[in-house]
Amino acid sequence: MQSTMQDAPLLISGIIRHGEFIYADKKIFTVTPEGVEEATFFQVSKRAEQLAAALIDLGVAPGDRVATFMWNNQAHMEAYIAVPCMGAVLHTLNIRLFPEQLAYIINHAEDQVIIVDSSLVPLLAKVRDQIPSVRHIIVHGHDESGALGETIDYEEFLTAQRPGFEWPVLDERSAAIMCYTSGTTGNPKGVVYSHRSTWLHSMASTTANSIGLCERDRCLLIVPMFHVNAWGAAFTAFLAGTELIMPQMFLQGEPIVKMIRELRPTISLGVPTIWNDVLRVAENNPEADFSSLRGVLAGGSAVPRVMIEAFRDRYGIHLIQGWGMTETSPLAAVSIPPAGTPEDHEIDYRVKAGRVVAGVEVRVTAEDGTVLPRDGKTVGEFEIRGPWITASYFGVDEPEKFRDGWLRTGDIGTLDGEGFMVISDRTKDVIKSGGEWISSVELEVTVMAHPAVFEAAVIAVPDDRWQERPLCCVVLRPGASASAEELRDFLAPRVAKWWLPERWCFIEAVPKTSVGKFDKKVLRAQYADGALDVVVLE
Repeated sequence: MQSTMQDAPLLISGIIRHGEFIYADKKIFTVTPEGVEEATFFQVSKRAEQLAAALIDLGVAPGDRVATFMWNNQAHMEAYIAVPCMGAVLHTLNIRLFPEQLAYIINHAEDQVIIVDSSLVPLLAKVRDQIPSVRHIIVHGHDESGALGETIDYEEFLTAQRPGFEWPVLDERSAAIMCYTSGTTGNPKGVVYSHRSTWLHSMASTTANSIGLCERDRCLLIVPMFHVNAWGAAFTAFLAGTELIMPQMFLQGEPIVKMIRELRPTISLGVPTIWNDVLRVAENNPEADFSSLRGVLAGGSAVPRVMIEAFRDRYGIHLIQGWGMTETSPLAAVSIPPAGTPEDHEIDYRVKAGRVVAGVEVRVTAEDGTVLPRDGKTVGEFEIRGPWITASYFGVDEPEKFRDGWLRTGDIGTLDGEGFMVISDRTKDVIKSGGEWISSVELEVTVMAHPAVFEAAVIAVPDDRWQERPLCCVVLRPGASASAEELRDFLAPRVAKWWLPERWCFIEAVPKTSVGKFDKKVLRAQYADGALDVVVLE
């Protein structure tokens, strides 16, 4: 039987048209050193049309890569709309990469144009002579340094055009956005999102069983727009009518606490390290006011139980843990307790990595590929597939990362019958001691429950008897004190006896990756070089 249903392509331009028409007066707020700038969805959409027309006049063709090197701000949102909707590919560059990695990514993607915030010009200038594919650089904001050579002024570039650009009809499976992994092992790898995958991912973000973004929300978007497509929130905002607060470079605890008090977001997205700093600042700030927040979404690394409890007990806020990665767009699992869960047991679900969302499938496998039981006990590697999960990397053949259409995530843990995931480690971080696995993640979050501990990172170090043993690197809270013996005694009743670390060190800060995750390779290198002051307990 022939279908009579309409079959219009799922394009990002359709999302934008919906937001521009239905939610025209909704606002995007950009925090600047001088104050807060506002623009409506309608205004941003029309400026995006001007940007698209200007890029075409510059010679940008369908499929060309246009990169951004920008903070979270209105202009970045304009590029998010203009570039994919005109048929080009938006490539969001990580502003915190080392110069050699930045140059590698730009060259590998063959970027034609880069739009850069003026405050970031000095960083981009370090690689200007190493990126031959880049024909034009557009600078947003005032810059007279000349560090990049000949550039184009963003505002002049836009105002030379008139609104009214008509978005072309594209193949919904064509490339729309490109992000690169953080490259914690080897070179970063490019992941390409299509119009279709972006549409479906945005729809998934609006469901009540996931993030549930809607017209009644105002989202403080702390997660960088250069990282995993801003967790999809930029496009979901136009689809759902969710207002956005863009914090730019003001990502520390103090300015974030002020933004929450003054701009009244209902939800916010960011990594656990930032939320830890927010709690630290709020603890000693009588003006901290989180009453507008219905929830906080944290992802990128494991969220300590003590952090979830602190938001709940001090401020009545549900901290929602999410799991995903660049390759998954990233939404894959969200830790919302099942209906009917007694209130005093909700925390047991919230500390899990998340519950698999509709639209994707997750399984756990052994090293030989055998699919393991979903019993919440059997440990293996998570594999995932779905319409917004990548099936390959851009320009790189990585067959070992895929198995029969499933992405091998590199995360190790368990999956239960209700679809809840518990991640015990990354394959590269797991500690194999005497033939048994020790979860560095579980040790970290348990140590961080101690009132004197601000952060803790656990790495595997060589051991003559057991092959590997855990080394716990601890950052104490300001003014607090604790000995290695005290922390081990705190751990003793909470983990298996053979998990207890003999080796401890106290450090000023845990090294972080470009997206705020613990950078354990730095700690491993410091240990190998003898740079860590390690205490060995009997």
